[in-house]
Amino acid sequence: MTVQPGDAAPAFTLPASGGRTVSSTALLGKPYILYFYPKADTSGCTKEACAFQEALPQLGKLGLQVIGVSPDPMPPIEKFAAKYNLTFPLASDESKTAAEAYGVWVQKSMYGRKYMGIERSTFLIDAQGKIAQAWRNVKVAGHAQEVATAAATP
Repeated sequence: MTVQPGDAAPAFTLPASGGRTVSSTALLGKPYILYFYPKADTSGCTKEACAFQEALPQLGKLGLQVIGVSPDPMPPIEKFAAKYNLTFPLASDESKTAAEAYGVWVQKSMYGRKYMGIERSTFLIDAQGKIAQAWRNVKVAGHAQEVATAAATP
């Protein structure tokens, strides 16, 4: 199942870096960016996380929070967040419940081998808990800025 702009954002409650918990219920009434990345501390995921970190002041002015989600367990996520001074929550979706609900846990293929993994995707969720915009198969370069620009456009 794939969620589309206009759909209600699927509910989630996940453990996150810094001893936090992130949940769609707690975020209701505030717009936020939920982005799914394949694996903590890999080159593309590091570039993406650092780009969102750099965009935080701009996104904060728009009242937007950023949450990164991966299927990694908490210890590597905590290490990743500390290594790059990532101040926004990085959530652990080990059960892949959130990834499946958002339609980003997909079959991938590398060197002819098929496997299940995260499709790098970002969702802009409005204050009413609806998906305002969705980016799938994200290319990391310039993506955080693209999201910030889209979020600033009424």
